[in-house]
Amino acid sequence: MRGSNRSQRPDSAAFKAFITSGWAPRRTLDVQTSPAASFAAARRAALSARFPGTRLVVPAGPLRVRSNDTDYRFRPHSAFAHLTGSGWDTDPDAVLVLHPVEEGAGDPAGPDDGARTAHHAVLYVRPLAARDTEEFYADARYGEFWVGARPSLDDVTTATGVEARHVDGLRDALAKDVGADGVHLLVVTGADEGVEALVEAIRAEAGLDSEATATTSDQQLTEAEWLERAQAMFRRTDAALVEAVSELRLVKDAYEVEQMRAAVDATIDGFAQVVRTLPRALEHRRGERVIETTFDAHARLEGNTVGYETIAAAGEHATTLHWIRNDGVVRSGELVLLDAGVEVDSLYTADVTRTLPVDGEFTDVQRRVYQAVLDAADAAFAVAVPGARFRDVHAAAMEVVAARLEEWGLLPVSAAESLSPEGQQHRRWMVHGTSHHLGLDVHDCAQARRELYLDGVLEPGMVFTIEPGLYFKADDLAVPEEYRGIGVRIEETCW
Repeated sequence: MRGSNRSQRPDSAAFKAFITSGWAPRRTLDVQTSPAASFAAARRAALSARFPGTRLVVPAGPLRVRSNDTDYRFRPHSAFAHLTGSGWDTDPDAVLVLHPVEEGAGDPAGPDDGARTAHHAVLYVRPLAARDTEEFYADARYGEFWVGARPSLDDVTTATGVEARHVDGLRDALAKDVGADGVHLLVVTGADEGVEALVEAIRAEAGLDSEATATTSDQQLTEAEWLERAQAMFRRTDAALVEAVSELRLVKDAYEVEQMRAAVDATIDGFAQVVRTLPRALEHRRGERVIETTFDAHARLEGNTVGYETIAAAGEHATTLHWIRNDGVVRSGELVLLDAGVEVDSLYTADVTRTLPVDGEFTDVQRRVYQAVLDAADAAFAVAVPGARFRDVHAAAMEVVAARLEEWGLLPVSAAESLSPEGQQHRRWMVHGTSHHLGLDVHDCAQARRELYLDGVLEPGMVFTIEPGLYFKADDLAVPEEYRGIGVRIEETCW
């Protein structure tokens, strides 16, 4: 037990008998099926089609220790949230398992077409413990007395539409029929080390390698045959499953788009609150934290929390791309860069950036830099249409950035030379990319294949940011003094 050396809880039989008795019947919770349930079922069906005959393990993840015996607020792994439709903070240690069954004998593939998948989904969870158990009053991590009531198995099934079983049965369920001639077992790595270790142990007991390798000693194979074999073997690795659950999120369904629009709307309201609080930020020795806490409080009140650590960067701090210390002063005459997003209760997040003149008006140089960034954003939006390549968005923004830097006399070469692969001098002042996918993660779909992400073709349902910027550090001797200390970024969402 964590903290047992400081515990003053009585352990007498009389205490145990008294604390576990005399409770009124629990109130029946009014649990409704989540509006995300049918969409999550379709996502599981798509995943099932990619891995026939394979048991797929998707952990929600455990609680994470923040300090000694206190934990961070729980947030399930994004793949788990996506495939279950659940954003509950009561999900620690839960595991979604897609058990292979005969083709067409699995779960419904969708609410209308009558088709069935080749998998049966089961959620293994830690349900609400009875009040006559020690967990009820003594377990500071899971006990109802400490953290509130957890959903029952029936509650989980009702909310998600997925059969729920006790997590104590997970090991036997994962090990069933696993072997070289039987069921193969894959796990989404990076979510729960304990579940990964369990999967590795089951594989070892079954005589399976932890991960297939794409090698062969057959010298008679053609290159095409070798590639086909290598790809087949890769599909039986954990990396293939991680890749697949990431790629499933490249195109958002109607529910996801609705949630992300709600996140953006809430974020816009938060930015408006920040503007109103700028006079107070000017007066405080940590004005950046006035901005940060204004937005973060709004995110907690109107959503689940922030989607990532808020960047509230005033003055020269705006030239540090991920400035999250937010302990600086806010000075009259300077700019403040706010990069922030509300994560709504479904765990979808917005990602918006604005660069604001603290006094409400730009200086000539600030306006010049801001206009260049705005024009770069507009150019990127103009090419962000179905059928274009994802990388075209960045290229359009860079053409504007390079042209302006040349116009201002800052480039050591022409804009055309700088834009060539051998040049790229303009990237000194914008080292990051212009866009990234957005969704459950602020940098969503990060494990997707390059040909589907950077080299991918834009299609309806994709949601990504457009965020060009220019950053002139205070000690940058390659630019005139009037530019130094100015950082500008504008970030919008492209639907």
